[in-house]
Amino acid sequence: MAKTIKVALAGAGAFGIKHLDGIKNIDGVEVVSLVGRRLEPTKEVADKYAIKHVSTELADSLKLPEVDAVILCTPTQMHAAQAIACMKAGKHVQVEIPLADSLTDAQAVVELQKKSGLVAMCGHTRRFNPSHQWVRKKIVAGEFNIQQMDVQTYFFRRTNMNALGQPRSWTDHLLWHHAAHTVDLFAYQARSPIVKANAVQGPIHPSLGIAMDMSIQLKAQNGAICTLSLSFNNDGPLGTFFRYIGDTGTYIARYDDLVNGKEEKIDVSKVDVSMNGIELQDREFFAAIREGREPNSSVARVLPCYQVLHDLDWQLAAG
Repeated sequence: MAKTIKVALAGAGAFGIKHLDGIKNIDGVEVVSLVGRRLEPTKEVADKYAIKHVSTELADSLKLPEVDAVILCTPTQMHAAQAIACMKAGKHVQVEIPLADSLTDAQAVVELQKKSGLVAMCGHTRRFNPSHQWVRKKIVAGEFNIQQMDVQTYFFRRTNMNALGQPRSWTDHLLWHHAAHTVDLFAYQARSPIVKANAVQGPIHPSLGIAMDMSIQLKAQNGAICTLSLSFNNDGPLGTFFRYIGDTGTYIARYDDLVNGKEEKIDVSKVDVSMNGIELQDREFFAAIREGREPNSSVARVLPCYQVLHDLDWQLAAG
């Protein structure tokens, strides 16, 4: 596909804006339609990025014949149904993490992708962050093997607010959203499927209806283990921090930055063409469309993550 790839982006909130900023740096791609829950704020974002078509309905964008692909940055609960709608309309689709909030829905997306042959990718950004790519290259080269990953995912979020401090129309989830990053990354970096998973959670919030604290243990088939702590109650520092403990070193990844176990900075600026994980994720999506291939973090490749989340969800529900 030599022509410009024309994109509709659904979800004009904090994460949608991150994608718009990343796409600005990618040649041969144009966002031609923006979908948001509220029309006026969506128009404001569209004007800033010179996007001409604005709607509050994804269906309006899917009707546009010029749209080749869709990026979904919408609430978790809408992801699977919207990804399916995009493919049924003949559009390639990238859905932000998580692919779904149930295994059944995730499987339905994968099944349709296989039938349609379209590119369908999930935004498992950690696969693309330069910090994790640097570690991955050492693993693939046989220079580093994971013995343990110790991961902290911490936020201070006791109301439905997004990363910009704006009210959300939906409730975030530690297991089906935030744990998905680590579950997928652990198996990906260990290069071995997860064969054991355990979880415990804290009290359910009286109004949000979710656990605000959670602890997860994972074991890969090759013997590597992972401990993941998640909280919406932590008052700083915020974000997700990955400690890789291996046979030849220790590395700590904080989004796109990397240090060793002594907190000495590792230069990852030459790992890829950008230091922005979201931009790199989008570049992979568009490259897969142009090259007619399966992308890294295709819906099929990340499906095992959702099997593990499903198993953990059942475990937690059983008490």
